[in-house]
Amino acid sequence: MRETVIIGGVRTPIGRRNGKLSHVRPDELLAKTLAGLMEKTKVDPKVVEDVIAGCVSQVGEQAPDIARTAALIAGFPIHVPGVTIDRQCGSSQQAVHFASQAIASGDMDVVIACGVESMSRVPMFSNMQDATYSPVLTEKYELINQGLSAERIAEIWEMSREELDTFALESHQKALKAREAGIFKKEILSIKVRAEGINEWVNDDEGPRENTSIEKLGQLKTVFQKDGVITAGNSSQISDGAAAILLMSREKAEELGLKPRFRIVARSVVGSDPTLMLTGPIPATKKVLEKAGLTLDDMNLYEVNEAFASVPLVWQKELNADPAKLNIHGGAISLGHPLGASGARVMVTLMNALEQTGGRYGLQAICEGFGMANATIIERLDE
Repeated sequence: MRETVIIGGVRTPIGRRNGKLSHVRPDELLAKTLAGLMEKTKVDPKVVEDVIAGCVSQVGEQAPDIARTAALIAGFPIHVPGVTIDRQCGSSQQAVHFASQAIASGDMDVVIACGVESMSRVPMFSNMQDATYSPVLTEKYELINQGLSAERIAEIWEMSREELDTFALESHQKALKAREAGIFKKEILSIKVRAEGINEWVNDDEGPRENTSIEKLGQLKTVFQKDGVITAGNSSQISDGAAAILLMSREKAEELGLKPRFRIVARSVVGSDPTLMLTGPIPATKKVLEKAGLTLDDMNLYEVNEAFASVPLVWQKELNADPAKLNIHGGAISLGHPLGASGARVMVTLMNALEQTGGRYGLQAICEGFGMANATIIERLDE
């Protein structure tokens, strides 16, 4: 099997629902991201053999194979194809996996993995179009809202409201600290928006809240269960955003005179309990570590998507993980969670964090709807 390396990655700022990025169509937002990736890596789009995009709500402006339309909008040559996939919240992490697999097998040499979601313009669940789940499926499994799954996890693992709110507050604090230190500047692509006849450049994430506190978080009402612990404050934010990563075979990178930043060490994807739904990162992590021949102690940093505070907390508890290595620049609770873009966004942030801290190995895991999870291990290559 050939070695898959990462040449570079970019992400847009993450916009709040109905915030600044809501003025940009998602296909155009992804196009800007693809063009920005090519400009940053100094690679000619003509060498790209496929664009694989994650997108969950594939309807409306996100419907007609947004990977292909975005590549065309970005000015890629017409011979560059595109395909759009849906593995729920891990869609663009799965895009990285598919790209890596195509390269490792020798089928392709240069692939872009990316993702996009404009949850302002294409609301979550709008692709269902009022359809209901098959009664054959619901007879087999209890399918509930992810928020209720998060509540059940908190109950089973005895997590208090204060514990969840404290995690959420720390997510905001870490994101604000990173933003103030300019850490995100290396990964964020500025996006020009036009609203009410005025042009504006969006340079920063809109999600982190400077004025939040444990007292304010504690005053929020629960959302999914009256006597529960899950609130809007300890859940991921509804967001808009896009991210893209350029992957190659090491041989192709050398041929083009490019220096890889990372290599893909191992990948995993698992199915898990479709009712609890959000515990998949635990077995996915165990599986990817086994495939890599590494331990969690070998990981310098890990990113576990903050769909709800109970998700990274249960992962941390079950694997006895070091909290100081977890989501060191914040996560979806503070930064936001544009569904189809999150897998690639998290990886771009993990790459940046490893380079900033000098770490070697990074692990990423994301829980997914209907009980699934992806996990990826990347290795920073020496300068």
